[in-house]
Amino acid sequence: MLADALLLQLGYNATLVTIGATLLGMAAGVAGTFLFLRKRALVSDAISHATLPGVGLAFVVMVALGGDGRALPGLLLGAGVSAAFGLLCVQWLTARTRLGEDAAIGAVLSVFFGFGVVILTVIQTMTAGRQAGLEGFLLGSTAGMLRSDAVLLAVAAALVLALVMLLRRPLELAAFDPGYAQAAGWSLARIDLAMMGIVLVVTVVGLKVVGLILIVALLIVPAVTARFWTDRTDHVVLIAGAVGGLSGYAGAALSAVAPALPTGPIIVLVGFALFLVSLLVSPGRGLLASVVMHHRYQRRVHMRQGLLALAQGQPIFEALTRRLLHRAGLILPDGVATAPGQAAAAKALLDETRWSIVRMDQSFAAAATRYDGLTPIEDVLTPDQLREVDARIDAPQAVL
Repeated sequence: MLADALLLQLGYNATLVTIGATLLGMAAGVAGTFLFLRKRALVSDAISHATLPGVGLAFVVMVALGGDGRALPGLLLGAGVSAAFGLLCVQWLTARTRLGEDAAIGAVLSVFFGFGVVILTVIQTMTAGRQAGLEGFLLGSTAGMLRSDAVLLAVAAALVLALVMLLRRPLELAAFDPGYAQAAGWSLARIDLAMMGIVLVVTVVGLKVVGLILIVALLIVPAVTARFWTDRTDHVVLIAGAVGGLSGYAGAALSAVAPALPTGPIIVLVGFALFLVSLLVSPGRGLLASVVMHHRYQRRVHMRQGLLALAQGQPIFEALTRRLLHRAGLILPDGVATAPGQAAAAKALLDETRWSIVRMDQSFAAAATRYDGLTPIEDVLTPDQLREVDARIDAPQAVL
C-alpha cells in the first residue's frame, strides 16, 4: 500500500495531494533558508498567524456579495492581505517604538490570531458558515484538493524559486554581512521586504496543505536540517529544498495510506524525522561526529602529554595515556620509552620550546594565535621561520 502511494498509484486525488505537498515543501525549504540565515525565523510565525482573520473576513465578504464563501482564491487573497498587514505592523512597531522584534512579533501574533478566532466563531453562527470548513486552515485540509489548487501550488513554487534565484546575491549579503550590503548600496529594508514577500507567498499557498500553525515548521525545519550538512549557502538552499520536497512527498504518501491521519502534521513529523537523522549522523555537525571528534581530540591530548612526560623523564600514571603510547609502539609495557618513543618525545619537547619562543615574539603574533598544543609547528611556520626560531634555542637540537 505504501509503495503504491509513493509511486502515485492510489488515485487522482492522492496523486494531486502528493504532488502539491512536494511542490510546497520545496518552495518552503528554499524560502525559509534565508529567513533562517537572517535569524528572523519568528517572523514567519507572525505572518502565518496573521492570515487567520483575513481568511474569515474574506469568507464573510464573499458571502455578503452572494458568492461562494469557500472559494479558495478569495480566501487566499484575504489571507495574503491580512498577513501583509500583520507584517507591516511588526515592522512599524520595531521601527517606531522601543519594542524589540520578538516583542512586536508576540503582540501581532496573539492579537491577529485572537481576532481570527473571534471571526471564525461568528462565522459558525451564520447560516452559510456552519459548513464552511474554515477550521481546515488551522492544521491543513487536503481531502478536497482540486487540480486548480495543485496548479496554484506549482505556480507559487515556480515563482518562489525564480525570486530566490534572482535575489540570491542581496539575500546572502543581508544574511551574512548587512554592513557590507549597506556599504555596497543595497537597502536592507527592501531586501527584508522582498524576503518577507517570498515567505508570504509560501505561507498563503501552504494554508491548504499544512495550515497556518504548521507552515512555520515547513519553512524552518528544512533549512535547519540542511545546515547540518554544509557550510555553503547555495548548497544549503538546494538541500533545504530537497528536504522540504521529500517531507511533503513522504508525508502526503503516508497520509494517503492512513486516511484518518491529517496530512499537514504528518508532513511536519517527516521533516522532523529528517532533522533528527541529520542531528545524529551529519558528518560535520552531527552528535555522533561531535563525539568522535571529541574522542580523537582527547587521544591527541593524552599522546602529547605522554610524550612530553617521557621527554622530561617523568613517570606516566594515567592508564589511557600509557595504553595509547603502548599501542603506538612508543613505550614498553613497563612504561620505558622505545627508540621511536624517545625520538617522538624529543620532537614534542623541541616543538614546545619552539612554540614558547614564537608566543613571546611579537613578530610571530599571527602564528602564535594558532597554538593549541597539538598543531604541528611545521604546519604554521615556513622553513625559514623555523630556522630563525631554532637559532634562538640554546640547547642542541637532537631531533629535527
